[in-house]
Amino acid sequence: MSRRLSNTQISKKGHLLYDQCLRNEVETEENIGKIIVFDVETGSFEIDADGIRANHRLRERFPEADPYNWFAMRIGYDAVFAIGSTITRTAAK
Repeated sequence: MSRRLSNTQISKKGHLLYDQCLRNEVETEENIGKIIVFDVETGSFEIDADGIRANHRLRERFPEADPYNWFAMRIGYDAVFAIGSTITRTAAK
């Protein structure tokens, strides 16, 4: 599989798609803190407390999809992981 988008393009598209299309659907009380993995081209996604499980389920649903175009976020937070610092809860929009 060849990478169609650069990491920068994936990040920009991922944040934009999340903010414009996914946030209102997925930022529910039961999902806060979970990981969402989604395809920046199609908007298809999976949510789980474990990002690897979400990734595997998305791959099972879309085996022909290009996982290099997938993006992951911690729902309701500014980062998925933090090393040497803390992740910050984002304000609801």
